[in-house]
Amino acid sequence: MIRMFNHWLRWRALGQMLFDFSFVIVGMIIALMWVGSGLPINHEQVLIFAFLLGAAMLVINSWLGFYQRLNKRTVMESRARGVLSLYLAVPVAYGIFAILPLAGVSQEFLQLSAMSAVFGMLVTRVSASHAPSSNMLTRRILVFGTGARALAVKRALNKSDPSAEIMGFFPSSNEEEIAVPSRMIISSKKSLTDTAINLKVEEIVVAVTERRGGAMPLRELLDCKLQGIKVLDLASHFEQTLGQIRLESLYAGWLIFGDGFSQGSARTIVKRIFDIVCATFLILLSLPVMLITALAIVIENGFPVFYRQERVGLNGRLFNVIKFRSMRRDAEKDGKPVWAKAQDNRVTKVGRIIRKLRVDELPQLFSVLTGDMSLVGPRPERPFFVDQLTKEIPFYAVRHSVKPGVTGWAQVRYHYGATVEDSAEKLQYDLYYVKNHSLFLDILVLFETVGVVLTGKGAQ
Repeated sequence: MIRMFNHWLRWRALGQMLFDFSFVIVGMIIALMWVGSGLPINHEQVLIFAFLLGAAMLVINSWLGFYQRLNKRTVMESRARGVLSLYLAVPVAYGIFAILPLAGVSQEFLQLSAMSAVFGMLVTRVSASHAPSSNMLTRRILVFGTGARALAVKRALNKSDPSAEIMGFFPSSNEEEIAVPSRMIISSKKSLTDTAINLKVEEIVVAVTERRGGAMPLRELLDCKLQGIKVLDLASHFEQTLGQIRLESLYAGWLIFGDGFSQGSARTIVKRIFDIVCATFLILLSLPVMLITALAIVIENGFPVFYRQERVGLNGRLFNVIKFRSMRRDAEKDGKPVWAKAQDNRVTKVGRIIRKLRVDELPQLFSVLTGDMSLVGPRPERPFFVDQLTKEIPFYAVRHSVKPGVTGWAQVRYHYGATVEDSAEKLQYDLYYVKNHSLFLDILVLFETVGVVLTGKGAQ
């Protein structure tokens, strides 16, 4: 794992992005050397074109989810995304060609070499998406503990990180519960340090339930760290591996004394400028869609077009969120708030379409301009549910330390949910965002939001 602009990225994802970017450039260079030797070609202009096309393909592939942490797609689904990426690459390549002042360059050569390089890159990317992890990229992990928390580490790694290999579980002297497979428990005859060195582990995850009474071999853990072995507590491990801060491994001291949770004035100013510029652009871009949506709502179910609802914002301040109305006018006729659910019969026909495409969220861009919301942040919740969730979920109020967002890290990482349990799962992603938010993470969330909209994932 590598930390870039406060966000944890896998080396494998970075390697994939670098490979794809280089593939396009190198492919065009090879075509330039072998095929284009006798053509009137400006080498410098071709390289600039290749660089811009390579960068554009990174954006397209990111939108389509090729570099996501979790990959549960079938081979056919990956191939379909590869074909879509190729179709999107054609107008992008023509657009770059039209914008750049490419003089003295054979248009036919440029187009053929660009599409050949992109096709080769996509074929390689689709194949690599389903290839087993290379041994060179495998992370060798030793878990200190044998209880429920240690088992949670195993399950999380099996689900989210195929490159991680658990070498075994080292038992703690004060831990009576055994929840992990007995065949994976390592004998404690040797010290933790000697065991870690012999197994050539790169990382130790401390996952013990009881830390008191000498349960933590601090001296041995320090020796491991001095030997170049990374030592992580459970909260930090889940933060890096899953992009979330797990509630069961969280304690107030980790929040207070750890890094992150920075709300400096510089970050606030940059985020506000980014919000204003992007929201203005998106409003102008989506204005025709919003007008058509408003007309469709009126035709099907009459007025009002918009749905205003009180939500909890920054520092607990209340504000009215505005969305296109997607439910019947009597959706809450008894006046009591009700969780939205899958296949909700209160949703209109137009509502189902605009919810699936996330068009119902577009009016919130005006709330971004007024400063009540940000483009990226935890989704704002209703006061009734906030009161309920604050009582039932630890640290829930922490999410209100930043502005709520039109989209968020939880929205691109977790499916749609409308229960207390779902809110707890989403809070773990919201806490990660609050702790590590940066302009880089905002841009990443916006890219992945496009992918969510294109695939319809999580819409209700």
